[in-house]
Amino acid sequence: MYNIIIYIYLLGVAIASLFNEKVRKMWRGERDAFRVLREKVDPNAHYAWVHAASLGEFEQGRPIIEQLKKERPELKILLTFFSPSGYEVRKNYEGADIICYLPLDTITNARRFLRIIRPEIAFFIKYEFWYNYLHILKHRNVPVYSVSSIFRENQIFFRWYGRQYGKVLKCFTYFFVQNETSKRLLASIGLNNATITGDTRFDRVLQIKEAAKQLPLVEEFVGNSEKVFVAGSSWQPDEEIFLKYFNEHKDWKLIIAPHVIGEDHLQQIEKLLEGRKVIRYTEAEKTLNAQLLDKSSDKVERSTLNSCDVLIINCFGLLSSIYHYGQVAYVGGGFGVGIHNVPEAAVWSVPVIIGPNNKKFQEAQDLLEIGGCFEIRNYEDFEQLMNRFQNDPKFLQDASAKAGNYVTEKAGATEQILKAI
Repeated sequence: MYNIIIYIYLLGVAIASLFNEKVRKMWRGERDAFRVLREKVDPNAHYAWVHAASLGEFEQGRPIIEQLKKERPELKILLTFFSPSGYEVRKNYEGADIICYLPLDTITNARRFLRIIRPEIAFFIKYEFWYNYLHILKHRNVPVYSVSSIFRENQIFFRWYGRQYGKVLKCFTYFFVQNETSKRLLASIGLNNATITGDTRFDRVLQIKEAAKQLPLVEEFVGNSEKVFVAGSSWQPDEEIFLKYFNEHKDWKLIIAPHVIGEDHLQQIEKLLEGRKVIRYTEAEKTLNAQLLDKSSDKVERSTLNSCDVLIINCFGLLSSIYHYGQVAYVGGGFGVGIHNVPEAAVWSVPVIIGPNNKKFQEAQDLLEIGGCFEIRNYEDFEQLMNRFQNDPKFLQDASAKAGNYVTEKAGATEQILKAI
């Protein structure tokens, strides 16, 4: 049944690729993967294979990759992605020796892929359970580890109709899970090869914090303001809520790093900002570069940037450093498919606001419970919370401390995992 579903899915992807650019990139990337492998695989090398579905899972796997390179320098790293949102952003990541899409999980693809790579060890990050790849790895006696995995009672593995597919979990050598519930659920189906190590993402966000970029343009925009709101990975439903508030509270400066930076979306954001002075990051950068090239000017004039109310980050790679400049952060996606990277903001000791679709994210649930993160469902929730942040400095201070302390206390999963293997 699984293989029938995979072939139906494959047909659907082929058709969808005719109409959707993102699907087309994935379709082409998967078909091109074998060419990449033929050209780059060294048949005499030993490979560790790390598979991450998308960018978020890559950030969880990255500490494993980088620590492996230190402890096992003789190993080459193969990094695969399923989604273009991961591959397109990290296809030039220097920590891996080969980066490509993972061909869809047909029996033929899996055999061909593993025949070329012959990995010595494999890591599947969080939710990745590819039936054919995993069964062939087990047949070849390759150690396979599930990293930062998390399980819930409603998943197919724990339902009567999912018992056949659930056999895929027996292919793993060991599970490094995020919480007690996950360990208990695995034990309920006879799998006791699991340890609670937490989420490697906390190690990654601490690394990012330590290596944070200095952003002179953002610093100039912020100036001496003590009211800066940073919205990261936002979507239109998120923006319609918080932009309404800041159109009425003009004493706040606003930095927005939307999840989609296409021109249509950027214009939608700008239309929602009534009477506020808006500048895009790339525009500010061009202006600054032009002034630097102006030999007649003794200094760079940046007062225009400082006088703006809203800075839109219309480029990638800056968000993790930008949260540092805010007093309050918003992490988007909670009114859609699910929230984005909450620890990336919390590590800077700022309280985080999220939408209601957050139940699948352990770090969000933990932060909500301790008061370092806050859920909103509508504009009224957001308005009430922001007013409290403004009028109760002690509340803001306590929430900030709880967010930062939580991330620090949760670090260390990477070391535990590599010691165990």
